[in-house]
Amino acid sequence: MAYTVKQLADLAHVSRRTLHYYDEIGLLEPQQIAPNGYRYYSEAAIYQLQQILFFKELGFSLEQIQRILSHPGFDLLGALEKQRRGLLSRRERLERLILTVERTIMNLKGELPMTENGFFEGFDPEQQQEYEQDAVERWGETASESIQLWNAYGKEKQAAILAEGGAIYRDLIALMPAGPHSEPAQVAVARWHQHLRYFYEPTVEIMLSLAEVYSDDPRFRATFDKMHPDLAGFMQKAIQFYCERLKTD
Repeated sequence: MAYTVKQLADLAHVSRRTLHYYDEIGLLEPQQIAPNGYRYYSEAAIYQLQQILFFKELGFSLEQIQRILSHPGFDLLGALEKQRRGLLSRRERLERLILTVERTIMNLKGELPMTENGFFEGFDPEQQQEYEQDAVERWGETASESIQLWNAYGKEKQAAILAEGGAIYRDLIALMPAGPHSEPAQVAVARWHQHLRYFYEPTVEIMLSLAEVYSDDPRFRATFDKMHPDLAGFMQKAIQFYCERLKTD
């Protein structure tokens, strides 16, 4: 069965523009292009698009996904089994955190007493190490080098870098009424782009993936929500627009 761009986009709940972009970068190419320019995808594209979306959900960049799917030894069944394990592990961790939040709410309402340890159920003692390992799995050598670079900074410089990042996020919050596509907001995103260089050289693909992670990953989302409940979504739109402009420059 052949699928048009619209049919495949509707089926996967993605935009047609997304499929066109995947075609442009060679990530998901149509089986044939008709003389009138219409793209037609085969049934195999459904499996490939599903893999792309699964890997994106797990935090992989499009560049990483392309390398994985184009590898001669790629095994679809094996990939699905690994993704299932990763998603189940994430679900279990989130369920523990949700339970802790619910118990804390009940405690504040006077409905349930909690021990001191109960406030931190779901937060492993080695949580930071887990985050670092997760980053290495997401970003490969980039994350590993970033961790080494950060650890090499002295405490004073680390504090200054964090303060600079906090100032950028506060400025972005102040610029929300102007909109994510406004020039002041884009200038602030350019400062954020430069700030990332304290950690690694941020490519357009990395920044686009970060935009999705900020909005979709519960851990990152919680951090931004503490600053402003709309910051993650605003950042996602502002970064995406910023990256689109970089591509056309």
